[in-house]
This record gives sequence, C-alpha cells and structure tokens, in this order.
Amino acid sequence: MSDSEVIIDVEDGVMTITMNRPEAKNAMNKSMAEGMSAAFDQFEADSKIRVAVLTGSGGTFCSGMDLKGFLRGESPSVKDRGFGGLSHYVPAKPLIAATEGYALAGGFELVLSCDMVVASRATKFGLPEVKRSLVAGAGGVFRLPQQIPERIAMEMVMTGDHYSAERMYECGLVNALTDEGKALDGAKELAARIAINGPLATAASKKIMKEYKTWPHDEIWQRQQEIMNPVFASDDAREGATAFAEKRAPVWNGK
Repeated sequence: MSDSEVIIDVEDGVMTITMNRPEAKNAMNKSMAEGMSAAFDQFEADSKIRVAVLTGSGGTFCSGMDLKGFLRGESPSVKDRGFGGLSHYVPAKPLIAATEGYALAGGFELVLSCDMVVASRATKFGLPEVKRSLVAGAGGVFRLPQQIPERIAMEMVMTGDHYSAERMYECGLVNALTDEGKALDGAKELAARIAINGPLATAASKKIMKEYKTWPHDEIWQRQQEIMNPVFASDDAREGATAFAEKRAPVWNGK
C-alpha cells in the first residue's frame, strides 16, 4: 500500500478511491478529506472516467471522524463539500461504496452519500454519535430515513447500535452482498456494467433521480425534458443507435 492517505487507481473507465489510514481504521482527518476532495475533482474532470468506487484499506471502510483530531480542533471537512469532501457534494457521475469491516458514524454517512453500495457480509453499519453526545450531522439523520424505512432509521439513530450488512440489504440500503474481502471486486463488477453505457445518459439519469423529489409536481415533465434534450441531441445518442443497427459495441465520446 502507498503511504498516501488517499490512493487513486483508474482502469477501464473506473476510478477506485481508497481511504488509506488502516492504523486508524480509516478515521477521517483533515488531510484525508482534502485528498478525497482532490480525487473527486479528478473524477469529474476526466471524461474517460465513467464511474468511481469508494473503499477503504486494511479490511475496513471508515470508522468516522478522527476523534483525536477533533479534540485538537481539527475539522475533517472541506469547504462546500462537507465531511470527507463528499457529504455536501453530489458528483455528476455514479459513485459506488465498497464496504468492509466498519462503516460507522461519518463513515456510514459517506456510504449514504454514494449512489450504490456493495458490502461484504462482515461489514457493520451504524450511527453511534448519540453514544458520545454528538449528532450525525454529515447527512445521516436525514439521508438514512430517505433510503430505508423511517422507523428502522429512527431505531438506528436513537440507539447508535451497529447493524449487519444482511440487515441493511434487507432494508434496501445495500445493492449486493459479498464474502468478506470481496466487496471491492463486487463493486468493480457493478461499475464495469455501468461504465459501458453512454456517459451523458448516465449523468442525466442520475441528475433526474437525485433532483425530481424537489420539483413541483406540475413541472416534473418539463424539468426532466430540459435535462434529457441535450442527451437526445448528442453525438453519443446517434452513435448508440448506429452501433445497435450495426450490431457492434458503441464508442462514446461524451459529446
């Protein structure tokens, strides 16, 4: 493993972003948050990267905020992007969490900020902030009830207990379960299935899915059309139709 606190790897249109503080169970400090923010900048800027996978080294995802740094007055947040450079930020492209070990507190809130989740059966999820007289302020208390049934979310927040990957799969938070140590492989397989699709179409589809709940009911169709129109008028849309007719794989240029 590299000595860097954030490791980036890009292969076949998929970026893997690895939180790399295994000695601290990948607890988030200021420098790692800044490294992640820089990784997301690269993710967004490089048109050849279609999907990203967020994971952690050393058999765990992220145990949350580095409490030693907190006691020193350090913030594990980035301006305008929040905890870990992600909690206040929505990348335009799909982002998948690959979890092992612990995904707790801010680490779980990073999971909730991702679009999809592949978890090993050994993962433990939770928002234990109340046990330390803190609040899950990086999105946990409002994102969790948006993604699982409200009563179960209330139980998780009020108790601060750990919950199994199987339970989160049952609740619909986790897309797929893997054996221990195989979450990253599973996430990369899912990412590969996404990366072969038209990048303009996947970004537009994500934007609609993320935003439609805030749109006035009588404007939903109009707002969707405004996002769709550039996709349908793109070179990629013509390439998709041509490739289908010619029975070959499409070659996307993102235009």
